[in-house]
Amino acid sequence: GQVQELLRAVQRGSEDRKRSLGRLRWALQNEETQHKFVRLDGSMRTLTGLFTSSLADLQLEAARCLHELSHSSVPAVAEACLPVTSYLLTYLSGHSLELTELCLYTLGNLVVESEAVRKQLLPQGIVPVLASCIQSPHEAVLEGVGYVLSQFLQAKEAPTEIIPLVLDSALPQHMLRLVCSGLKTAMGAAVEFAWCLHYIICRHKDNVLLLALGAVPALTSLLLDLASQIPQDAPEGLELLVCPVLRCLGNLLAQTGCQGQDGRLLIALFLILQCFLQQHPFLAQECLWLLNNLTADDPFFCSALLSLELLPALLQLLPCSQMGTVLVLTVLCNMAEKGQFQCQQLLQQPLLAQLLPLLTLPDPEAVGQCLELLHLLFLHCPEAAADFTRQGGHQALEQHQSTPELQERAQALLAMVRQPPGAPSACQATLAAFS
Repeated sequence: GQVQELLRAVQRGSEDRKRSLGRLRWALQNEETQHKFVRLDGSMRTLTGLFTSSLADLQLEAARCLHELSHSSVPAVAEACLPVTSYLLTYLSGHSLELTELCLYTLGNLVVESEAVRKQLLPQGIVPVLASCIQSPHEAVLEGVGYVLSQFLQAKEAPTEIIPLVLDSALPQHMLRLVCSGLKTAMGAAVEFAWCLHYIICRHKDNVLLLALGAVPALTSLLLDLASQIPQDAPEGLELLVCPVLRCLGNLLAQTGCQGQDGRLLIALFLILQCFLQQHPFLAQECLWLLNNLTADDPFFCSALLSLELLPALLQLLPCSQMGTVLVLTVLCNMAEKGQFQCQQLLQQPLLAQLLPLLTLPDPEAVGQCLELLHLLFLHCPEAAADFTRQGGHQALEQHQSTPELQERAQALLAMVRQPPGAPSACQATLAAFS
């Protein structure tokens, strides 16, 4: 009834057609109406006709109707919009900013809901069109491009069908440029493109292209800039940019091993940690994960943590969250693995006293990582085992003798603790439990 009336009013072409379109747009905010509308005979043909009209105000109002339709979570509604996709792409290079923006967000919404739409847009040339839009000077357009691209890059077929096309285009260099200039210009766009880079990096095994574009040094210097801004005048929403940038850098370093050993990166990470720990605790995990990747195979960053005297700040994070505890312990293990000197430095802190309560945690992953660290400390500094016993450590170990996934490691450590100093046999025997 009502939907049909609205469609007829729009089709009749009376002089208040624009007002009828406005009423239709308002009605299309309702999910049920959207469904009814696309099933009406000739409805999409009429809307497409108006969308391609030479009258700018009608065209814009029709674009707003299409934008309302694109919000539907019903795939059938998105698929009814298939005939419009080529026009949506064409108008991205038009003169009206508002129309460009509407077309971008309509495309982004359709891409989320429908694989058929994604499959149609690729041969229609959406990637080159976005590559030209990303050079727009307008922040609103850039943000819209970031939105469409991030929806595409999250699609299930992205690794095989979409990411290779994006990497072959001019998009990556512009994305990197916009992310790294986000503090000065378009923060919203920088956040969108930082997530786009993250989706590419974590879903694409071989990121030679991004590395060749200098992604690691560029993102590193961005983090240094972010950290230097933090205490005085951190812009609103800064944490939204920090999160994907930390992930991009962490994943790139995990894939390539460390490039560029810059101790300032550690200081930047701890400044970010300090600033955001209270309000945005999720960022602590992101920072610690990057710290883990930095210290995993790299003696430079392990030494820098000590020489920059960042160890006390790291130990303060031990109780920050379940995942945070595991990550701090993993970083400490990365350091302890480097040998006797690092272990002695660790033991100069009240480390054993801080590890004891962790052995009573209900989380087997944290306890397991704690046992791993104790093993490395006892191995490189046997006197630590005696110290641990004096603090009541063997009782803490005994309670894990019956936990299936921990029992072997707990027993091996108990053997080390009971060993008189200078007797090597037990140390050798326990290596097997930890390998």
